[in-house]
Amino acid sequence: MVSTTLEEKLATVRFRPDEVPHITVDGEICKDCTLHSCVYACPANLFSLLSDGSIVFSHEQCFECGTCYVACNLEGAISWRYPGGGLGVSFRDS
Repeated sequence: MVSTTLEEKLATVRFRPDEVPHITVDGEICKDCTLHSCVYACPANLFSLLSDGSIVFSHEQCFECGTCYVACNLEGAISWRYPGGGLGVSFRDS
């Protein structure tokens, strides 16, 4: 069996971002959050915590794993949908 590094696996990932973000974050709801789980749970580090307590999300290199949606503890803070047909992330075997 051939061993593959994480970097080699990530090199096979392709992103075709949808113009309309598939994840939206309601910054006003996030200001009431004390955990900011999405910032720490996202495996691609796409969430940023601002000094006012709001969250900024960059969808362009999202793995579409849904971790942020599951980790979020405030209802309505994160809205998640699949990107449009043929868009988003794709994984291929190296």
